[in-house]
Amino acid sequence: MSGNAQLASWLVFKRLEIQSLMDARLGPAAPGPAAVESEVLRRFRSFAAASLRRGVQADPALEGIRVQERRVNALLAAWSDAAAEIAGDQSAGVREALAPLIVRFRASLRTTSGARRASGTPRAARRAVTAAIDRVADGFLAVDADTGLIADANPAAGAMLGIDRDALLGVEAIRFVPPNLHEAWWTELEAMTEGAEARRFETQLQDRSGTAIPLECSITRFGTRNRTLALVLMRPIAPLRVVGSDHSIQ
Repeated sequence: MSGNAQLASWLVFKRLEIQSLMDARLGPAAPGPAAVESEVLRRFRSFAAASLRRGVQADPALEGIRVQERRVNALLAAWSDAAAEIAGDQSAGVREALAPLIVRFRASLRTTSGARRASGTPRAARRAVTAAIDRVADGFLAVDADTGLIADANPAAGAMLGIDRDALLGVEAIRFVPPNLHEAWWTELEAMTEGAEARRFETQLQDRSGTAIPLECSITRFGTRNRTLALVLMRPIAPLRVVGSDHSIQ
């Protein structure tokens, strides 16, 4: 690769602005300052700047890092998009320079002994189930009943919340619930762990901008040897319309 000391310096100088724009786009899914994903992004910035200055891809420093690979990949893409937007007329050059660095960083992260894959090598049956869930029009979240963390999501859930579905992984589901509904949300999770039958309820989630989305939800218990998951299907509640009128019934 060719060196680009000017871009390296620009990335360092603009790091807070890039981070701020990325956080704004991700909303509740943005990693907190103390999150391991924030440390991974910091190491990527250092890796990218060093590689651009030298004109040779440096070895990423990934010792001790243990992450959800799919989420980190989504965050790297979001960070690159934010950097390109801030670059304005130079966005194409920034994307072109960052693309091979992101590929190298992801490959190193995948082979690092401390990194863990999202799901290992899935069996054919599991791939079929995942593919089916991805095609469901309703939003789908798999939430760890003990920690409240999102273990999986489908594209419809990501579209509903305005966030890449992989960026949702490992995020606390409660971040997307309006504060006045937190207690009701936890009540549904706790009730789900005590019974095998699906539960149905109405609630609201907030997208990345804080806009409330009224939803009809069903929640089902799914137990594994290691944890209990709450499988949540979410369908937006459409406002009723009077025939022949342009006014919605709220």
